This record gives sequence, structure tokens and C-alpha cells, in this order.
Amino acid sequence: MRRQAPAAIRNRQPILDILRPHLPAQGLVLEVASGSGEHTVHFAQALPALTFQPSDPDAAARASIDGWTATLGLANVRPALDLDAATEAWPIARADALVCINMIHISPWAAAVGLIRGAARLLQTNGTLFLYGPYFREGIETAPSNLAFDRELRTQNPLWGIRAVERVATLACASGFAPPLIIGMPANNLSLVFRRG
Repeated sequence: MRRQAPAAIRNRQPILDILRPHLPAQGLVLEVASGSGEHTVHFAQALPALTFQPSDPDAAARASIDGWTATLGLANVRPALDLDAATEAWPIARADALVCINMIHISPWAAAVGLIRGAARLLQTNGTLFLYGPYFREGIETAPSNLAFDRELRTQNPLWGIRAVERVATLACASGFAPPLIIGMPANNLSLVFRRG
């Protein structure tokens, strides 16, 4: 059954506009935590020279992803993989780019650690790791809506919450990535673009 996420409808084109120049002309793009699959299929329609590998640890999400792919008849989207970012064993050995949208704040910190380490294993030199979502930044006032969202997340699960860009960047740099390009996005979100060193 195909899922629909209102946020995905709103943000998929702004994300694509930022993501497009940071992707290779051809190759394999892994999306971690693909959710409904709406980002993957939107990107795949716009970038037919690339092959997209969606993934999600949730079986219902994977069914939604594969449903969207089948409905739209997309030959450049592979069947969704069962991938838990927090684990060491990923069912994929390499990728030319890795995309992760709105996961880091809705998961334990261990998932962010696993995501960065997994990206370091899969990506070659100059490969792109693209992250999107709400983040805090040192020395920059946070929007009241993000503060409220952070409180709401931590109420749902004390291991969740909006992360600091600096903490994510430190983790990535320790795994061989250059400091990120930070791009402001609508609704107080950020895109972080890391390059594998």
C-alpha cells in the first residue's frame, strides 16, 4: 500500500534543486530511511541517468516504496532494501552517493553514528553524503518552531531530538568526510552536503 507524506510533497522539489548539482552524472544513489518512497521516485523521475536504491527497516515502508515504483513504472529504482542504519551489516557494498532525509532527529544517536560509518564504507573518494532535516547551529538563534518540535520529539522518545550540525560534522570528519556545505532550506531545515575525503 502506497503511503503519502505531506512533508515529502512539500519538500521534495526544494531538496532536488539542492541535491542535483552534488550528484554524479550516473551511478548508484542509496537512500537510507526512504519512508513512503515519495522522495526516491521524485528524484528518479527527474534524474533518469542515475539508479536509485531505496531502503527502510520498516516492512510497510518498503511496500510503499515498491508500490510507488511499480505504479510509476520506474526502471531506475531498485526494490527497497531492509536496512537499519544503526547496524554494521548493510545489504549493499557500495554506492556513488548516499542520501538521508529526515532520519537523524527521529532516531537514536546510534543511528546517526551508523549512518556516517556506513557512508564511509560505501562511498569512494569525493562521493556525496547528503543529509536533510532540522538542525541546531552553535551561535545561531533557533526558530521557536524547531525548539517546540525538539521538545515534542523528546517527549515521544528521549533518545530522539534535533541534533547540532557541529556534532554531526565532527562525527563525519572523524570518518573521513570534509566539513559540510550547509544550505538553508524552507521551514527552518538545512541541507548538509559532505564529500568523502
